[in-house]
Amino acid sequence: MSNRILRLALLSFVCLTIAPLAGAAPAKRLITEKDIFDFTWIGSPQVSPDGSRVVYVQVKVNEKKDGYDTSLWTVPTAADEAPRQLTSGPRDSGPRWSPDGKWIVFTRATEKEGKKEPAQLCLLPMAGGDAFTFTDLPKGAGNPKWSPDGKTIVFTSSSNPEDLAKQARAKKREEEAKQRAQAGSSPAPNDKKQKDEAAEEERESDVHIVTRAVYRDDEEGYLDPKRPEHLWLVPTPHGAGEKVEPRQLSNGRFDEGNALWSNDGAQIYYTSWHIDEPYYELPKTEIYVLPAKGGNAKLLTTIPLGVRTLSMSPDGKRVAFIASNNEPVNSYTQPDLWTLELTENAKPVNLTTNFDFDAGDSVFGDNAAPRGFGRNTPIWSTDGKSILEIYPKEGRTQLASFDATNGGATDLTHGNQAVLRFAAAADAKKIVYLVSTPTRINDLFCLDQPGAEPRQLTHSNDALLSQLNLTEPEEIWYESFEGKRIQAWVQKPPGFDPTKKYPLILDIHGGPHAAYGYIFEHEFQWMAAKGYVVLYPNPRGSTSYGQSFGNVIQYKYPGDDFKDLMAGVDEIVRRGGIDEKKMGVTGGSGGGLLTNWVVGHTDRFAAGVAQRDIADWASWWYIADFTLFQPSWFKTPPFKDEEGDFKARSPLTYINNVKTPLMVVLGEEDTRTPPEAGGEMMFRALKFRKIPTVMVKFPGETHELSRSGQPWHRVERLQHIVGWFDHWLLGVAKPEYEVAGEENPKSEERKSETNPNR
Repeated sequence: MSNRILRLALLSFVCLTIAPLAGAAPAKRLITEKDIFDFTWIGSPQVSPDGSRVVYVQVKVNEKKDGYDTSLWTVPTAADEAPRQLTSGPRDSGPRWSPDGKWIVFTRATEKEGKKEPAQLCLLPMAGGDAFTFTDLPKGAGNPKWSPDGKTIVFTSSSNPEDLAKQARAKKREEEAKQRAQAGSSPAPNDKKQKDEAAEEERESDVHIVTRAVYRDDEEGYLDPKRPEHLWLVPTPHGAGEKVEPRQLSNGRFDEGNALWSNDGAQIYYTSWHIDEPYYELPKTEIYVLPAKGGNAKLLTTIPLGVRTLSMSPDGKRVAFIASNNEPVNSYTQPDLWTLELTENAKPVNLTTNFDFDAGDSVFGDNAAPRGFGRNTPIWSTDGKSILEIYPKEGRTQLASFDATNGGATDLTHGNQAVLRFAAAADAKKIVYLVSTPTRINDLFCLDQPGAEPRQLTHSNDALLSQLNLTEPEEIWYESFEGKRIQAWVQKPPGFDPTKKYPLILDIHGGPHAAYGYIFEHEFQWMAAKGYVVLYPNPRGSTSYGQSFGNVIQYKYPGDDFKDLMAGVDEIVRRGGIDEKKMGVTGGSGGGLLTNWVVGHTDRFAAGVAQRDIADWASWWYIADFTLFQPSWFKTPPFKDEEGDFKARSPLTYINNVKTPLMVVLGEEDTRTPPEAGGEMMFRALKFRKIPTVMVKFPGETHELSRSGQPWHRVERLQHIVGWFDHWLLGVAKPEYEVAGEENPKSEERKSETNPNR
């Protein structure tokens, strides 16, 4: 063979061995923290009356990556075409079909001079044409419900007469100024003075005069008892040019909601509770009925339950709803499915009293739609014999049909998944539901009838997820003390090699009455992609395992749940593949509290990250945005605590035991677990003790930082959590976490080698 031929042969061999095969799929990459910028979320699915289409809210990160855009989309239930965008957004939400399927009413929020305006009602003609806004109330409009004939819409607004009067004066001034400009008139000499006087007259004070124990909400800010939510009615306009005038239907100083039309459209039912400071009593709900044409409301009945959304039965004689028993006062009482006759002094009927799972609830993850997610409402069958609702069981959430007489449940969905939202056509035969799994963010599926194969309607994130090397978590069960069986999941790095040793992160959920499960968790997938094994258990107190398992931590939180967590760590170490010198612990809310507890009771972790945590129960009792005035978690208030329960169960009490380097991650606007009662206390105490600690505070963020916070902040949160573990578990240099010139000892040297389970 000549040298030339030999060279050509060698070149051909090299090309064949190096070049990818024709048509071969590109290698998948690891997920990153910034992939969240490209996620697509789905919320508020609604099926058209004839069952042919679904309208839903699509949520995306905006261009600036500092918020979220929401718009309305539609997809046929036959799955024979791709989803189609209906509105441009960027803040459209809450769609509802008209009874004839020709219109969609929804809410739209806009901006004026760079300031966000309250949401108003909009209509979208399904025959074609642009959506148009038809309300203009000072405090906005929400929760629209069509009358049975489609001619009227009931909605809620907190606008009061003073707001309306101010708005009218402002419009009059604008109109007068416009007329002068059109006439070419020069401004009158006293125009500026009148303008200044008007501005002073219309100025709203930003001073808060607080008279109630609960005066703020984590997501809403300061509450305004002068502006309760009331019911309003508005005629349905036939086009953008038709002006309609909303009118207030109910009044008083109490919030109203859950509006339901009677089947003949003559009456509207709604819920309220006429008590100024309800937290001093066990929850109750009052059911009222009001003539749609106007008049006085009539109290039908008062029930000892805190009712969620109401659903009208086909015959118009009953409602279904989700609520929890109030007595006895537990740390946790699982929610049940109830029905109630719409008659005077009727008593509610608990359909699921013998069903030991949480009707209407779900396992939770970090990637539900951050805006426009909506709420579920129980759905009756057309014959009134069954009701659709979701429930979680051992880490899975399924949609079930519940017998409307005895509560017997028949699962309609199956598998390792979480059904988050559901809706149905007018005849309740075609059901659409939203599914999340550990490797699927969310997608819509359609079920034509029980037992049929579900049909996938959307593929919202397929293009992105097809590029990513995601792994399914491993489900494990282990035994804790007292014979309690604990369920947990292990998220392993892609390409996990059982012969090697990996760093471990124990991630603790909040609540404490919540549950991990088969649902998408961006945080765990990314930690695994960074080379960590992630253990996430459901210790005692978690939901989806029955009433007694959830309530067993009453007056013992934190405490025995810590033992469950440590038993889980023991189990995963026993199975192999874990470097015991490179273990970290983190969690948010109740998980942040437990993280603080863990580092005060054991030195086995090389680092901890406590997120939106509690350090001192007494401080939290005084300043959080909701009260513990009922003996659910503590038997008494802190100033009557003769047994010292608040101190004994506060992580700060054990601060002298802490040797573990600790980061605290806080939202500056978090009123659910205020920083002053949590991370700031831990940080200051550990700084005094010269224990390595860092406080990371996110401006403008509430308790929902990890789920619906500003997208960039959500990314930075993940970077800091993993960055802290990289530093202390893997020895990665992180000068931003050290005081200039400070030489912190390595985590391995700080880790106690004696009594690791103290």
